[in-house]
Amino acid sequence: MIAEFSIVPIGAGESLSPYVAECLKIVKASGLKHKLTATCTLIEGDYDEVMDVISDCHKKVRSMSHRVLTIIRIDDREGEKDAMERKVRSVEEKVS
Repeated sequence: MIAEFSIVPIGAGESLSPYVAECLKIVKASGLKHKLTATCTLIEGDYDEVMDVISDCHKKVRSMSHRVLTIIRIDDREGEKDAMERKVRSVEEKVS
């Protein structure tokens, strides 16, 4: 499955990079495929692994802030592996 998630500390001001950096450390340590974007993080793996990483990120940011908003979007398809690269490649092939 692929999950897109954003964790926003409410009232933290304009720069969120310290919070994102802490989450990225957790994501990288998981060993799961991931991609950081300007507005979210994508992570690929089985359900329990992905949800554990997102939970750990949420808890970390919550420990740094009094209020946190976590948004998760999941694309879960049976038997799908390497979906992030394959989906992007499929679109790029059609654009070429």
